[in-house]
Amino acid sequence: MKLGVVFPQTEIGNDPAAIRDYAQAAEQLGYNHTLVFDHVLGAEPSRFEGRFRPPYTHKTPFHEPFVLFGFLAAATSALELVTGILILPQRQTALVAKQAAAVDVLSAGRMRLGVGIGWNHVEYEALGENFRNRGRRAEEQIAVMRRLWTEESVDFDGKWHTIHQAGINPLPVQRPIPVWMGGMAEPVLKRAARIADGWFPQFRPGPDATATVERVRGYVAEAGRKPEEFGIEGRISMFNTEREQWAAAVEGWRAMDASHVSFNTMNAGLESPQQHIDALRAFKELVR
Repeated sequence: MKLGVVFPQTEIGNDPAAIRDYAQAAEQLGYNHTLVFDHVLGAEPSRFEGRFRPPYTHKTPFHEPFVLFGFLAAATSALELVTGILILPQRQTALVAKQAAAVDVLSAGRMRLGVGIGWNHVEYEALGENFRNRGRRAEEQIAVMRRLWTEESVDFDGKWHTIHQAGINPLPVQRPIPVWMGGMAEPVLKRAARIADGWFPQFRPGPDATATVERVRGYVAEAGRKPEEFGIEGRISMFNTEREQWAAAVEGWRAMDASHVSFNTMNAGLESPQQHIDALRAFKELVR
């Protein structure tokens, strides 16, 4: 099982040197990958009605994943660069394919594209995309991207996409780039099992988590695919997991045959990039 880190988007700050040092420290500590959250726009809480309280607002900082990965591709040599997740349906499909391919080329094949449909209707509105059909569009988007990543010239006539004798250049190193999906709703689980290369669950290890993972693997088998080739990336968050529980949490994911697990240091009261690095070091020492 591969260990990664969740890039502390909301707490790392804007100093390029600190961002470089964080990524290089993660690589030097032996972590396999860094996983990056995504939001293009934050919205004022008043834009959301009812009891829903958005986890991020217009005051929450987010570095743009593809630009960040271009920077990290030059700053590291082995760290896999993962979006977890990129909100795919609020973006132009061919542009995402082009950006992901560029990262894959510049990093020598270290891109993994995690995608999802998101919850922030304000972002969709501002980016000119339809919030209501985002799940259905995502499936076609993934099909289009895989064609663009593996063929020099593409002909595609779909419900939302039309491409005639066109392609991206350069093509990525990985053909195609791995596409993983996030989300917990039952339609999302079934969609991931049918078309994704892996899945990012959002729970902690336990009986209910094990049952859900087994159900998803059943969906993978029903789709005529091999469950052992379908990746699962767990997450351990410092803010709700005490240090003495870290090793047990890792073992919990290992018991579910997760292929990856990432350590998240955000929202744990850390006050500097160096403290995030220190937390990565402490975690790695405990879970070797």
